[in-house]
Amino acid sequence: MTYSVRPRAGTMRAVTQSTYGGTDTLHVNEIPVPTPGPREALVRVRAVGIDRGTVHLMTGLPYAVRLGFGLRRPKAAVIGRDLAGVVEAVGDEVTSVAVGDEIIGSARGSLAQFAVVPESRLSPKPASLSFEEASVLPISGSTALQAVRDAGRVEPGNRVLVIGASGGVGSFAVQIAAAHGAEVIGVASAAKADLVRALGANRVIDYTREDIDVHGPYDVIIDLAGLRTIARLRRSLTANGTLVIAGGEGGDRWLGGAHRQIGAAALSPFVRHRITALISKERAADFAELASLVEAGSVRPALDRVYSLDRTADAVADLAAGKVRGKTAVRL
Repeated sequence: MTYSVRPRAGTMRAVTQSTYGGTDTLHVNEIPVPTPGPREALVRVRAVGIDRGTVHLMTGLPYAVRLGFGLRRPKAAVIGRDLAGVVEAVGDEVTSVAVGDEIIGSARGSLAQFAVVPESRLSPKPASLSFEEASVLPISGSTALQAVRDAGRVEPGNRVLVIGASGGVGSFAVQIAAAHGAEVIGVASAAKADLVRALGANRVIDYTREDIDVHGPYDVIIDLAGLRTIARLRRSLTANGTLVIAGGEGGDRWLGGAHRQIGAAALSPFVRHRITALISKERAADFAELASLVEAGSVRPALDRVYSLDRTADAVADLAAGKVRGKTAVRL
């Protein structure tokens, strides 16, 4: 990964990519500072969260990703989605934030000193969090919130199994389910079991030694790993239980884990279980609800590692290799 000199006035340092591939396609370059539109804000980025979506956008895999982000090469020169920072300028029609506000949000191209963010994906930063902690909240946190609250419809007293509990989304799902009054059982490796317990799980299943049925059946299963068939997961549900398919890295090079979500949607009308396929949305209202959970002490980002901008390639590589417990961030 190459590193550029200090930017000139009107330019900024950013992690750019001109072709799909591995971390060798990422470069720190000097590019112009973007200009916000009428309903956008220009944010001085202080930190950026790295999630699985960053890996998919870098590699262009599965190929379905390219339908929205560029068929032959990335449409956006700058990679990254999550961010935390300070509002530098606002468009004429922006009313919810002002210059100087500390915010969290998501943008198409956040790994830069400045990013343009739609007002619909901006929310105040929780005061109790550092910029690094806050930057990992929006996408993974809102995915977990939608999995627990909307797709899972978790209620007090429910027994909830979170598969992939030590990951970016899973670390939030455990906490949010516990905040909803559920008994939470997390699935993780033995090396990460202590983290999952610290997040609020009542029990942890070591997937290398135990079957998920050991503490079943479950009212809700949130599957973030994608390693078990829908039929296998249904056997671990109560008679009227809910299965949430919310992620997974399996599948082929065309659809990836999305094939399970398609299968879940097709099967749901014909079985007694409620099977839902979560396609998460990035929206300010959910970012604000996450911030409220943080300020109430119910949720805290499990931030494992922080990298400098010129080590972004290392951050992405470590995440892809499964070396991260919880979340990782890049500091600007």
